[in-house]
Amino acid sequence: MSSFKSLEMAYAVSTHPHITVRKSFFQTKVIYSPTQSPVRVVIHEYTPTEGSRLLSLLDMPKDKLLAELQQKGAPASGSNGHYHLEACLSEDRQFCALQVFRYGDFRYNAIGEPHFYEGDDAKVIAQIL
Repeated sequence: MSSFKSLEMAYAVSTHPHITVRKSFFQTKVIYSPTQSPVRVVIHEYTPTEGSRLLSLLDMPKDKLLAELQQKGAPASGSNGHYHLEACLSEDRQFCALQVFRYGDFRYNAIGEPHFYEGDDAKVIAQIL
């Protein structure tokens, strides 16, 4: 399991108004404040084909996204890929933050800013993960 502190988007998530970060000597707990649900870190790697599909899914309206996921399923992640997805997902699926990176120049470079979803939108986006 990946550490919250190692995420590129850790600062953006920790400054979100509905997120509480509790640091102790041995661990960092991230909590979605409205529901007091713990937030876990999810990291996936995607091939160029699946990564492009992921980006197009994230740009779709919610109803088209649901139809696409029912028809073709979520993009298949692999152990090593051209695209890198960092996500934070609350256990109750009421909060989701994610950022996509593309490999280039020997490192992963962010494609845009982190995206934040809450409520029903977060439940829909969680199906991709």
